[in-house]
Amino acid sequence: MSAGMNGSPPSRVSQTRDHDPESPSLGKQRPGPWPAGNCHSYNPRAAMGSWARRTGFKGMELGNSNGDIEINLSDGTHIPAKPSDLSGEQPPVVRDLGAGAKVKGAKNEVLANGMKVSNEKVETLPLKLAAVRGPPPPFNAVRPVSKSAESDMSKNNSGQLRIEPLRIYKDLQDDAMSPSHDGEDHMIMSKDLHLKYELRETPGLVPLIIYAIQHYLSIAGSLVLIPLIIVPAMGGTPEDTSKVVSSMLMVSGLSTLLHTSFGSRLPLVQGASFVYLAPTLAIIFNPDFANLTKDRFKTTMRELQGAIIVGSAFQALLGYSGAMSLLLRVINPVVVAPTVAAVGLGFFAYGFPVVGRCVEIGIPQILLLVFFALYLRRITVLGHRIFQVYAVPVALALTWAYAFLLTESKAYTYTGCSFNQRGNRTATLTPECQQQMSTMLSCRTDVSNALSTSAWFRFPYPFQWGFPTFNWQSGVVMIAASVIASVDSVGSYHASSLLVASRAPPPGVVSRSIGLEGLTSILAGFWGTGAGATTLTENVHTIAVTKMGSRRPVEFGACILILLSVVGKISGFIASIPQVIVASLLVYMWTMLTAMGFSNLRYSETGSSRNVLIVGLSLFLSLSIPSYFQQYDSDSSSRLPIYFQPYDVAAHGPFQTSSKHANFVLNTIFSLHMVVAFLVAFVLDNTVPGSRQERGLYIWSKGRTARKEPAMVKDYGLPFGLSEFFNWVRWVGL
Repeated sequence: MSAGMNGSPPSRVSQTRDHDPESPSLGKQRPGPWPAGNCHSYNPRAAMGSWARRTGFKGMELGNSNGDIEINLSDGTHIPAKPSDLSGEQPPVVRDLGAGAKVKGAKNEVLANGMKVSNEKVETLPLKLAAVRGPPPPFNAVRPVSKSAESDMSKNNSGQLRIEPLRIYKDLQDDAMSPSHDGEDHMIMSKDLHLKYELRETPGLVPLIIYAIQHYLSIAGSLVLIPLIIVPAMGGTPEDTSKVVSSMLMVSGLSTLLHTSFGSRLPLVQGASFVYLAPTLAIIFNPDFANLTKDRFKTTMRELQGAIIVGSAFQALLGYSGAMSLLLRVINPVVVAPTVAAVGLGFFAYGFPVVGRCVEIGIPQILLLVFFALYLRRITVLGHRIFQVYAVPVALALTWAYAFLLTESKAYTYTGCSFNQRGNRTATLTPECQQQMSTMLSCRTDVSNALSTSAWFRFPYPFQWGFPTFNWQSGVVMIAASVIASVDSVGSYHASSLLVASRAPPPGVVSRSIGLEGLTSILAGFWGTGAGATTLTENVHTIAVTKMGSRRPVEFGACILILLSVVGKISGFIASIPQVIVASLLVYMWTMLTAMGFSNLRYSETGSSRNVLIVGLSLFLSLSIPSYFQQYDSDSSSRLPIYFQPYDVAAHGPFQTSSKHANFVLNTIFSLHMVVAFLVAFVLDNTVPGSRQERGLYIWSKGRTARKEPAMVKDYGLPFGLSEFFNWVRWVGL
């Protein structure tokens, strides 16, 4: 651990690096929001909102200085920053470098913004220091420049004057994903200051268990809530819901182990993504399956299995063929942000309409989540942010206990309306009893018998619902979902790599990871989980909060998931969560998903009118166009609940050709919010002119550079020496 963890900032080591086109110190390709560009076209006014705010740069008015800076010359000369005389004697006032003044003997202007400029003769540069808050940091140590570095620097005939801001020590209580920690701060601030364990480090047994529990409990909602929506919609019983939950735990554990070993090798959990939820509901409410009266659940599940296998096979081909490396050139933050945000915003019709069925339970659940995640997020217990990390499970436990007390106190027991009649189809209920029965079904905690009917031990196995059925129209819908899932994963890879690794992965590693996600989603089709297994976007936020960059706790937790999947009572317990509480949790999870989508915009110029209009238009059309499809010639007498009617669009959409299957594909795809957002943002971002910095292009490491760096080879290389056998397939590796 660095000295900065004990309260004293570590000493800075000034070192001239070999010429690396990706080296941040040379102003070339940088992680985070700094795209590659020509330093001579640098606009200091454009950087005032980012670099200046982080480094304390102030505009040169009335002789103000830029703060503590140090200078490294191209010949190895180091001019350290000198602290102001504490006795009150001020150093001589000189022209400020940031104002474009020329240093005596300099041929070109010097910018005090971290960029390099040409200079041949440099004399003494007295520098005025800005006020330092708190105790001043110790002087920075200077490491002698190696001969190889000197010879490499001598190749530049014009000479280089590099002015660097000193290290800035930030509040360690801030989230690692806040603007103060991303982008340029990877060059200014040591990574050790915000990570407890780095990517390849292995914690001890106790920290391993603690962080594994933290990691998976914080994203528990994303792991297990999808079956609680889709299985009842398919006509499944609570016991069927329990079986699907156990299958999902099994597939999630296997997929995570495969991904951390043979995929991106980043600590990312694989699970049922919300990207697949809307297409799944569209297939479920296809008239061919919605009108079934016999064995509807298994028939629909087999159709979903076949569709997921087809879509996942396309995703695997997209990755392993190297096509994903080409798509990375046109998939940028301005495309990813509205696409991922539309996934969360697209479920607005399900959120509060279901919560409102029992507001005395649903609203307290939402308030608890907000209170824990926001107001108590800085409260730590034994160094862990208990309330922020465990917001979902703690709020779930408290609300469930509260609802149980209401049920046991007979708050939902009405005279003349027995709750035992809920499953009796022949019983005649009065209008008043029907209304009370609806309240009881929504508010009571003893509605589901999943816990009592589940076996203690049950091993989920492939094709447990029967052999999959394949129909091309369902497969095309899932192919569209797999493309959106790949776009979602690209943003997760980039964000998580900046949190836990020195650099973003090369395009080949991204392609390899997308291909493996396709293979793991095929496993989801074999086991019949109803949704593909891809990277959970919410996992990136968990890494930022827990500050756990090691992949070992994620792998350990994946093994625990596999063991839990065979304990039927655990799956039955999860399946018995009341529907209103599930909806309240989903409101929070979809909010997190939307926020994680918008967070990708931090890599671009968020104030650009170009980007604002593209993102705004993408989001508006992603809500408006699907509404047009969903409301077009709709039947107001539909028997579906109002929150499921948006997915029953295949039969009444505007596309009415002679082919019923083509109508289903076209009406369904253009009624999906995420697809419309992706298409609009993709076309606009790649056709509207904009600079690289304005667009905020994702910067991926170059494969040739990555192969020459032992650290990157260890971070992203395949285990067991497998990388040596795949040296010829650069498009899916280092």
